[in-house]
Amino acid sequence: MKVLSCRDVGVNCDFQARGTTVDEVVRKAANHARKDHHVDKVTKDYLDAWRKKVHNE
Repeated sequence: MKVLSCRDVGVNCDFQARGTTVDEVVRKAANHARKDHHVDKVTKDYLDAWRKKVHNE
């Protein structure tokens, strides 16, 4: 299982996106950022940075 938490990218939030692939995890993280952190546009820079932080659980 792969995981990315908000804390992994410097955000004070307990959310963790989990999935079997990096793309699945990043997609869940992007949806969370839009919904709960009011990020209007998840840019390519965000996605690239997040992909680097995804790790195995």
